[in-house]
Amino acid sequence: MAFRFVHTADIHLDSPLRSLALRNADLADLIGDASRQAFTAIVDLCLAERVDALVIAGDLYDGDQTSMKTARFLATQMTRLHQAGVRVYMIRGNHDAMSRISKQLALPDTVTTFTGRAQSVTQSSSGLDVAFHGLSFASQKAPESLLPKYAGPLDGAINVGLMHTSLAGSPGHDVYAPCSVTDLNGHGFDYWALGHIHVRKVYPGPSTIVMPGIPQGRDINEAGEKSATLVTVHDDRSVEIEERLTSVAQFGRVSVDLTGALDWGEAVVRIRSALEQARTAARSRHLVARLSVIGASALSWTIIRDRDLLLAEAEQAAEQVGHTWVEKLELAISPPGMENQEDNADPILELAQSMRANAKSDAFRSDAREFVLKMIGDLPPDARGFVGKDEAGLEYFLDDVLARGVDLVAARLKGGGSQ
Repeated sequence: MAFRFVHTADIHLDSPLRSLALRNADLADLIGDASRQAFTAIVDLCLAERVDALVIAGDLYDGDQTSMKTARFLATQMTRLHQAGVRVYMIRGNHDAMSRISKQLALPDTVTTFTGRAQSVTQSSSGLDVAFHGLSFASQKAPESLLPKYAGPLDGAINVGLMHTSLAGSPGHDVYAPCSVTDLNGHGFDYWALGHIHVRKVYPGPSTIVMPGIPQGRDINEAGEKSATLVTVHDDRSVEIEERLTSVAQFGRVSVDLTGALDWGEAVVRIRSALEQARTAARSRHLVARLSVIGASALSWTIIRDRDLLLAEAEQAAEQVGHTWVEKLELAISPPGMENQEDNADPILELAQSMRANAKSDAFRSDAREFVLKMIGDLPPDARGFVGKDEAGLEYFLDDVLARGVDLVAARLKGGGSQ
């Protein structure tokens, strides 16, 4: 016989999608509900595989949640597990520390939420004793390693540690309970169930150390299919892990090369073909595509000028493909021969070059930055995310807007009727 459990983390129930909602409300509704559907898929997996336990290594919630709808949803899912005899072990992560629900919601007695003091709970099943060791943090910050607070392994038992940690650090993630993989391996546990970093990774060593990643991506920076980990502990104490798909929708970058395309219809056909190929490769039910149009084409000025029309065409093509969405359209397209534009006597191209040079000047960027800051200062807080989260994000936004502005002016000056 064997002891089996599912390991997940970073569900981020009801995570707000403000920037996506500004672009496409229907898509925001889909992704906004996808975290719940992913959690339901995790519970379904537990029941289908008849596991002994579900392990949640932090950030079940996304923040200061007060929704009774969320509370009812969680109570329903936990009751399903309770009725099937599946125990739940979970710790609070940095986002859970802000949640009121995490402190007030009444859950079945088969659910163990570890407190701010390290605890160990042993479950016996299939002839094996499995000791779950966990520690929650009471606030958003955990600048020091939590590992010294964990007890040592329990003799004769399979030892599973739950920890929400940034390990040695990861781009895009705050430092949280930092520690090294070497230290985790040296602690003597058989399995470390980690959480916090949203990318799945399995670390080699004497302990099986797994960061399962987020089970449902929320934006293009969390692209690809997402999963949970099914863990089997065999009689000989060996540990086997399997990755199981949980994402309802997956984000992906789809590139469309329009080099040599001569008319609008051909461009649309190529876009649809690229979406069909990406849809075939995606295993999640929905594909959310960041469409990048590249190449050298005589259509370039028309596409830049009529960007909104091309986006509408792409969205229609995605709808025809089925279960496919276009989240954003990016353009990196140019006219044929632009590589030799220094020899080009076209006055509009010369004007575009002059505008690009002026847009890079300190004085112009300073004026543009001041204008953007004043504009976002007049907006409600929930609507400010499109300019980025920090100074680097603001500079990227300025680069993008100024470059697109120059291209759009040149495209309109090039003239020609709409396609």
